[in-house]
This record gives sequence, structure tokens and C-alpha cells, in this order.
Amino acid sequence: MRNSKKIITAIALVITLTGYYLEKQASEKNIPVITEENTSSRSEQFDFFPSSTTNQIIHHNYYSLSYSEEHEQAEWVAYALHKKDIAYTNFKRPFFVSDPSVRTTSASWKNYKRSGYDKGHLCPAGDRKFSIKAFDETFYTSNIAPQKHKFNAGIWNRLEQKTRYWAKKYKHLYVITGGVLYANNPLKKIGKERVTVPNAFYKVLLDYTKPEIKAIAFLIPHKESKKPLSDFVISIDELEKITKLDFFPNLPDDTENKLEASVNYKKWAF
Repeated sequence: MRNSKKIITAIALVITLTGYYLEKQASEKNIPVITEENTSSRSEQFDFFPSSTTNQIIHHNYYSLSYSEEHEQAEWVAYALHKKDIAYTNFKRPFFVSDPSVRTTSASWKNYKRSGYDKGHLCPAGDRKFSIKAFDETFYTSNIAPQKHKFNAGIWNRLEQKTRYWAKKYKHLYVITGGVLYANNPLKKIGKERVTVPNAFYKVLLDYTKPEIKAIAFLIPHKESKKPLSDFVISIDELEKITKLDFFPNLPDDTENKLEASVNYKKWAF
């Protein structure tokens, strides 16, 4: 019996040391370790990212982005949103800080001061309340764009809340968000670094759960609106023409073509 206890103790010690070694190796190589807290780490995502017109794609632990130095903001932010990510913890909001991973440096929050525009999150802090690390990461200035307050607190907030509702209903979504940075007329700029004010914002959602794979896209003009969200549904094909991006290029061609041509929102519970 005594020998058996010694053997069990030795096995437990080996398991503990092995776990410590693997975590240490991951830390040294800057590889995110998947834990209960780290549910939306990019390491468990498939490559659903759009194309980049800037060639400056940055992968944070809880979202990725393509930064546009010309417009001093992300042309897109992308992340996975699980049902288990939805939390209602009241973390203290930190200060916005420049993104250390942007090689050209992200615009300062001071550009927004007295500009008349909110610092509008692209990856919402409300989607990252499952941990303080994930929440704080959304306060990089690479993750914000100038938004009118009534837009930000109004229809845009409604869409963010609906996205969380769908994440709970459909269990798992991929989300891509950004401002429209191309227009026939010059776009307004704010601050010393001339941050572009988008004239519209978009959000694309992919439910890649078989057997019913579905996607939906929204394009909302940058102004207050009381209209239902369904009025702003657009085909992904049309949104690609407007944004000059290729969404979901790594999906199988037949799936991509079918999803991107459709404007049918009846599969989504409004």
C-alpha cells in the first residue's frame, strides 16, 4: 500500500511539472495559453480574417486588426465571439493608450479631445468582459474610430447588443467591424494626426456552425437613426465593393460565393 501511494505521488508530480514546463515554453515563445479565461484567443480560431489593403495586420490575444496609417485607425477589427464570452462584469474603464504593436504608431486619444466625436470601439469592450485582460485590451487607440455620440449610443449600440444576443443564441460567431474609409468626396479629419471620420460603419457576422452556415452584413450611415436594423442589411458582395476588402477569402469557394451573394436575413432572429 505504501509503495502504491509513492507511485501515485510520483505520477502527480510528473504531471504538474509537465504542465508547468509547457506553460513556461508557451510564455517564452509568446504563445497564448488557452484557459477558461482565455476563451477567445486567436490560437483557437480558423483563418477567417479579411484581406488587408495596408499590409499591417496585428494579432492581439483577443482580437486582430488591419491598421491604416493613412486614416489612423483600423480598416477592420476581427474576433471570435462565443456564448461563454458574454459576461456582465463591471470592470473599471482604463485610459485609452497607443497600441504598442502598430509599427507606425497608432493615433493618440488626444485627437478626439474637444472634437465633438466619441472614441467609438470597433471591438466593443462589452464583448470582452469575461476577463480584465481582454477588457483592457479593447482600449488601444487602434481599436477606436470617431463616432457621433447619438450614433454610437444609439443604432450602433443596438447592433452591438444584437450581436451579443446572436452569440448567445447561435453559440459562436465570427465578427468583423470597421468604418468605411473610402468615399467620392474627401472625408472629414480630426486632431493633429488627422484621424479620418468614416461616413458609415459596417459589421459582418459569420455563424460557421454546420449544418446551417450563415452570414449577415450591415452597413449603417454615420448618423442617428431610429430605423430597424434589418433596414441596413447588405450583401457581403456589395460591402466588398464599398470597402475594397475581401471578406472570408479562406472559406471554401462555393460556401463563400453563396454567403456573400445573399441578403436574406430571415435565418437570423431579429
